[in-house]
Amino acid sequence: MARVVLVTGVSRDIGSRFTRLLAADPAVDRVLGADVVPPRDDLGGAEFVRVDLRSPVVSRVLAREEVDTVAHLNVIAAPQHAGGRATMKEINVIGTMQLLAACQRLPSVRKVVVKSSTAVYGASPDDPAMFTEDMEPRGARSGFAKDAVEVEGYVRGFARRRPDVIVTTLRFANVIGPRVRTPITRYFTLPVIPTVLGFDARLQFTHEDDLLEALRLAVVSDRPGTFNVAGSGVLMLSQAIRRMGRPSLPVPAFAAATLGQAFRAFRLADFTPEQLDFLTYGRGVDTTRMREELGFKPSYTTPEAFETFAAAHEPGVLNAERVRSAEQRVAEFLGVREDLNGVRQRHG
Repeated sequence: MARVVLVTGVSRDIGSRFTRLLAADPAVDRVLGADVVPPRDDLGGAEFVRVDLRSPVVSRVLAREEVDTVAHLNVIAAPQHAGGRATMKEINVIGTMQLLAACQRLPSVRKVVVKSSTAVYGASPDDPAMFTEDMEPRGARSGFAKDAVEVEGYVRGFARRRPDVIVTTLRFANVIGPRVRTPITRYFTLPVIPTVLGFDARLQFTHEDDLLEALRLAVVSDRPGTFNVAGSGVLMLSQAIRRMGRPSLPVPAFAAATLGQAFRAFRLADFTPEQLDFLTYGRGVDTTRMREELGFKPSYTTPEAFETFAAAHEPGVLNAERVRSAEQRVAEFLGVREDLNGVRQRHG
């Protein structure tokens, strides 16, 4: 049973929602929400602690409050949320180092849960059909993916130095839902969605509610290890764009990077090199360990998670309902044609 849980990154929506969820859980005695600025949303029965994870002060907070469980959610995916790429890297990497160093010194700490990302696997034309947790990261060249790889390296080092501590790392596929705001959700709400000509990426998503529940499960139960977390199934990029009811703009691969720079300059979307790779090649992860060892089954499949996001936004010029209706009519027509062909062959 978790007595005192410290949750980092509570100034953002997911962090504050998770903190409220934990505070209402009878399996948790007390919850502290930590960040450099107060959250915009209420933390429910949790207490807010102002602390910068990059500062040694975090060690004093853990000791004073006798924290036994740490849920580390403060790994930022978008530079604009941190005030630039340099600050983002400091928060992600230096902040994690300081937090783990503090945990290492305190005997009261018995569990650490880390929110990571399937971005650690990168995205490239040489990727396997499905990444398993035992596979080494292959394409984390820069940005958030590179930070996530470094963070996980420090977490593994901490686990070796403190084998008595239960360490759980959850690698989430892209999180989506009606409330979440990320670079990928900004991309799908563009009036015209650029794609890389000749490619149709395979996508997996985790619904925002499933992310919260997976984190809660890791905190209130003992599930050491690293786990991919994603809704079952995949969604092709072209299918996702049709469901948003928006037109796509295929761009040659050689021009994609230049277009991405222009979108970043005008703050239209966060087309980093890693994001472009993902939208070109996609990524698939195996979730067997999530179901069998973590004991978690998402409530939403990948297509269902995306549907909740699409339903929460105004349809584009191509109404998503009309697109689905047209797809169904075509499928029914093809089914009739196949039946007729079968009849002809039998009586031919």
